[in-house]
Amino acid sequence: MSIAVQQLSKIYGEQKAVDALSFELNKGEIVGFLGPNGAGKSTTMKMITGFLPPSSGQASVCGYNVVTHSLEVRKRVGYLPEANPLYHDMYVREFLEFIAAVHELGRAGKQRIDEMIDLTGLRPESAKKIGALSKGYKQRVGLAQALLHNPEVLILDEPTSGLDPNQLADIRQVIKDLGNNKTVILSTHIMQEVEALCSRVIIINKGKIIADDQLARLQQSGAGNGYIQVTFGEPVTAAELEQIEGISRVMQQEGHTWQLFTSRIEEVRKNLLQFALINNRNILSLQSNSQRLEDIFRELTK
Repeated sequence: MSIAVQQLSKIYGEQKAVDALSFELNKGEIVGFLGPNGAGKSTTMKMITGFLPPSSGQASVCGYNVVTHSLEVRKRVGYLPEANPLYHDMYVREFLEFIAAVHELGRAGKQRIDEMIDLTGLRPESAKKIGALSKGYKQRVGLAQALLHNPEVLILDEPTSGLDPNQLADIRQVIKDLGNNKTVILSTHIMQEVEALCSRVIIINKGKIIADDQLARLQQSGAGNGYIQVTFGEPVTAAELEQIEGISRVMQQEGHTWQLFTSRIEEVRKNLLQFALINNRNILSLQSNSQRLEDIFRELTK
């Protein structure tokens, strides 16, 4: 596995910023790492990258412990922190040449820099000083430096902050393509971004994991309510539908169409089909409507 975290904690004085987190991430996963402000997301990311030592527990990247083999970890991690620290007096290409030298890329560095400039859309601005760039282009420089040494693991803290809609679409596609052969941890407050990119979601609150599951499964069986919209060929009463196990509320739409609210969509689908079979009712259409991730997030962290 690419990342293994076991009982990882970070304490500042009397405050426990991260409280015994444990999870594992494999190659090819794009994982949304979510939580309210102050939940411990950035602190966890900094411990995984070796920027902060843990108070207890351990973490490893590609089999290397982040404390005892910190340099080996850094060779394999591309990190874009939330603050995105850059040298504003350096030109874009000059900065990337500096980063290439830090990673000892040697002769391959020039070609790799050109590839990253094209990949992140920096070509039109590559001759400018970083300080003269817009916030969106500064984010692109940060992403380029994180990718420059072709790391196995990418840790991205608010990577699309400041991007306009066109830039946002471009960078999302870059991240999605990278997720085919790398491990990506993505922290963001934009739930639509997670829904567009991530196959798995980890939600933390007050330093603890409160959800860790595949995104589709979390939406199907999360904390709030999704619903099933079903159209019958014959009249059906609310009293009949309310007897189906797993349904919390029913609402009649036009004709014989009903919305059946539930937090157990897959289970209710099966129960509904069984109800139709036993009671000789024809189902003309059946559509599941999963919860929005934003609703699940609010329900779990409120």
